[in-house]
Amino acid sequence: MIDTRLAGQNVLVTGGAGGIGAAISRAFAAQGARVAIHHLAQDPPAPEGVEWAHLTPAPNAAEDLAEELGGIAFSADLSAPDGPRRLVEAVTEHLGPINVLVNNAAHCETPDTVDALTPGSLERNYQVNAIAPALLIAELARRHSGDAPLCVVNVSTDAARAFPGQIGYGTSKAALEALTRATALDLAPRGIRVNAVAPGPVQTGWMTQDIFDHSTAIVPMGRVGEPDDIADAVVFLASHQARWITGQVLQVAGGHAL
Repeated sequence: MIDTRLAGQNVLVTGGAGGIGAAISRAFAAQGARVAIHHLAQDPPAPEGVEWAHLTPAPNAAEDLAEELGGIAFSADLSAPDGPRRLVEAVTEHLGPINVLVNNAAHCETPDTVDALTPGSLERNYQVNAIAPALLIAELARRHSGDAPLCVVNVSTDAARAFPGQIGYGTSKAALEALTRATALDLAPRGIRVNAVAPGPVQTGWMTQDIFDHSTAIVPMGRVGEPDDIADAVVFLASHQARWITGQVLQVAGGHAL
């Protein structure tokens, strides 16, 4: 059995209460890590004509998962300018220094076509999908003493390559991948690794049967992804086995969008 050397480490998973985030939280807990599960307490009202594609999990989902895993839940609005700093402060105060940051929280809305783009839609996508991860990484880097391990895994999407109809979402995730490479180079001399995973179509409950069937047909490996597929890749990139890997975007998509 491979020893990931994650036992006893403090792991912060943003958006860690539902879907892929919950699978990531469970996967780290299974390795003996102490998991801080970030969540958004309540979705803000959507502007007229806009629908949120990513909704917050049910009330108490984060607290229930934290109780199940022996972790702790933290609420923070990552779209707020001080949200990332407050989150890091709260987690550090309760658990101590953070060893692994998983930037999984995301904003996605419809419509997201070129014709539908507005300053507000772009700001909402970039604030959560690119700016907040950058601020979280910077906050942890400033606090890093070098005495304990620190690595970051960003959760992107293969929509970052090209995904018609998801302009704001896809380009903000492309920015996240660029952030992965840039921060990896800046932080490598300090012993901090930064990588990313780029999931393909994953069934977290949002796919209708038609979407599921279509996605299954276009994925070369013949099935859509499951949250555990992504979680396992995230844990690998955070593990001791990935100790000389940084600045990489690992596509976890069954061959989709190569």
